[in-house]
Amino acid sequence: MDEPSAGSGPQEPGGSGAPGRRVEIEYCTQCRWLPRAAWLAQELLTTFEAELSELALRPGKGGVFVVRVDDEVVWDRREQGFPEPTAVKKLVRDRVAPGRSLGHSDR
Repeated sequence: MDEPSAGSGPQEPGGSGAPGRRVEIEYCTQCRWLPRAAWLAQELLTTFEAELSELALRPGKGGVFVVRVDDEVVWDRREQGFPEPTAVKKLVRDRVAPGRSLGHSDR
């Protein structure tokens, strides 16, 4: 079986050839929010391992804590406060796997 070439980019599960989705968590280094960002990243990667091609942690400043899916802001701490993982999972799910159940997190 042929291996994908290094330049072929991320692939979606099932071999469809369509690119997966990218999530970015931008966090404030001055506020030392890396552990919070890393924990949220772990939660999202565990939940959406088949749907995501990339999850990036992006260092920032000035109290920033923003979650983006494919460059669309889905959570901004300045407007919504710190997110509960369940709330972010629902927002990410709605963009990367609409209609998918999150089990007990949907309740």
